[in-house]
Amino acid sequence: MAKRAKATAVVKVIVTGGQANPAPPLGPVLSQHRVEIGRFINQFNEHTRDQMGVPLPVVIQVYRDGSFKFEVKSPTASYLVKRAAGIVKGADNPKRETVGTITRKQAREIAEKKMADLNAGDLESATHIIEGTARSCGIEVVEQ
Repeated sequence: MAKRAKATAVVKVIVTGGQANPAPPLGPVLSQHRVEIGRFINQFNEHTRDQMGVPLPVVIQVYRDGSFKFEVKSPTASYLVKRAAGIVKGADNPKRETVGTITRKQAREIAEKKMADLNAGDLESATHIIEGTARSCGIEVVEQ
């Protein structure tokens, strides 16, 4: 089997699982790299059908001939934190208002899910990152 050439571009976007469409930000970004948008959308939607409506970070490697390879990461930390708190939207001013709470145990569970995608050496550091994300959304982290 021939070795694949080095990617000419790496595109990072957040796309809603199972609902990709050619609208911005996806369409313009991929078309500037000459990717066949319809083919990407079909493959992505098929791959993420079980995560319908979840915002997913995607890393797309684009090759010179217009072919591509993509990797779907775990859902964004802010989405997981807001879902655990039972809210749809974070605080407009997180320093002054609190819109929900999560427990340290919930933060740890989210950190376990996100561990592969976080820049953390251990689970404790990953948990601190998730707690920081929660605070930036206006969600208080409490002991159980």
